[in-house]
Amino acid sequence: MIGSGAGGGTLTYALAPTGLRILLVERGDYLPREIENWDPRAIWLDGRYNNAGRWTDADTGKRFTPKQHYYVGGNTKFYGAILFRMRERDFGAVAHVDGVSPAWPLDYRDFEPYYTRAEHLYQVHGARGVDPDDPPSVAPYPHPPITDEPRIAQLHADLHKAGMHPFPLPNGILIDEARPQTSACVRCATCDGYPCLTNGKADAQVVCVDPALAFGNVTLLTGARVDRLEAGPSGRSVERVILTRGGRREEYSADIVVLAAGAINSAALLLRSASPRHPQGLGNSSGVVGRNLMMHNNSSLIAFSKIPNPTRFQKTIGVNDFYFGDPRADDDWPYPLGAMQMLGKSDAVLIGFDAPEADDPAELARHALDFWLTTEDLPRAENQVSIDHDGGISLRYRPTNLSAHTRLRRRFVELLDAMQCRDQVLENYSYRGGRLGISGVAHQNGTARFGTDPRTSALDVDCRMHDLDNLYLADSSFFVSSSAVNPTLTIIANALRVADHLSERLGAPARAAVAPV
Repeated sequence: MIGSGAGGGTLTYALAPTGLRILLVERGDYLPREIENWDPRAIWLDGRYNNAGRWTDADTGKRFTPKQHYYVGGNTKFYGAILFRMRERDFGAVAHVDGVSPAWPLDYRDFEPYYTRAEHLYQVHGARGVDPDDPPSVAPYPHPPITDEPRIAQLHADLHKAGMHPFPLPNGILIDEARPQTSACVRCATCDGYPCLTNGKADAQVVCVDPALAFGNVTLLTGARVDRLEAGPSGRSVERVILTRGGRREEYSADIVVLAAGAINSAALLLRSASPRHPQGLGNSSGVVGRNLMMHNNSSLIAFSKIPNPTRFQKTIGVNDFYFGDPRADDDWPYPLGAMQMLGKSDAVLIGFDAPEADDPAELARHALDFWLTTEDLPRAENQVSIDHDGGISLRYRPTNLSAHTRLRRRFVELLDAMQCRDQVLENYSYRGGRLGISGVAHQNGTARFGTDPRTSALDVDCRMHDLDNLYLADSSFFVSSSAVNPTLTIIANALRVADHLSERLGAPARAAVAPV
């Protein structure tokens, strides 16, 4: 297993009870638990936990620092823990202003039971049926929604009065509001982009990797960068996983190899693993590996409440009224716009990053209300991961559906008065990944799409590479389209689906993942 994030960590956890020998390989180490976990200067100014190096913008040749992290738990150590299901219609073809988002080879019904399992595993808090686009489910959320603090409760009422349908965000937070004395989450303001000092966030390390390591058949290898996958003489199977650890080359072999390094790194590794049998990159006879990169159109916006906002845990409300269209359009606009949701609370340090001219950032922070807007981007072959002459990562990416995103932002601004906010917003460029352009890779997906036709897809519907018998992908590479919701729950659900397939293939049906005493 290569990669310990939402895909690799979850798959390891699901297979741990089978008794199969599992080696989990992670490029990073455990992220240190220290007070700097919650320090905005350490996170955003000093880049204390940045360890992905520098990548290249293929269009400009400029180097940049990506929002990518290599730690046990992967990027979930820094994610915002909002765990949406894709909408039922997202699995079909959807017309957008810049083209058609293609249909998946499986539909929502194929993923629904795995979404339910994923929500229970990652302890999601939420409420069914309040979101107007909430897809059907056979079970309620495992935990009730996180309560709104007073200013957010007022915001909820104001949005409802304005004709919107606000709903509780599905939060993967390890919070117990009935018993706060034992709750891992202490309801702080540092979920988005911060690691959790109290282990109160349902990240892949806390929820999956550490419990899986209680099984004697699971081994974790940290500080291990996989350099290359080598196929055997037939070209039909991976025979060697070659990595560097502690400055030394090591080789491993396995009956099944699962790659879950993230959509960008997985594609880059496959391209680096080219050979005479696989001249375009390992498993890339289709030519799609590295192509169709999607990252969403995201904006992080700060509105300023006319009344103080002393909220600590702010991310409890979403609005999807504009997800599949624009009910307020006066021009017969027929296309989706996207989703709105609350973000973690900005403080004076963060306000100061984006408004250095402000006379009193602390006063602005006392009135800040933070929002995240997401519009779907489309798979385009020219949006691509490639490798430099030295094996480094190079990205070419130009967004789509920008006019839809601009319209979504305009609809948000039109709600400011109803939300009892001032009529201006602050673009939050330096924080949380909003509008960062090519470096904002937190929602990366689509670089090795799955499908039924080996000529147009890299993976089959079980996420095995068409060209290889023993190589699977279990991160967001398999996505055919990106939808306009956070991708993590779909990655987790798919990892559970792939785990079921592998346990059946290997004749080792999984038991309940309860570690031995």
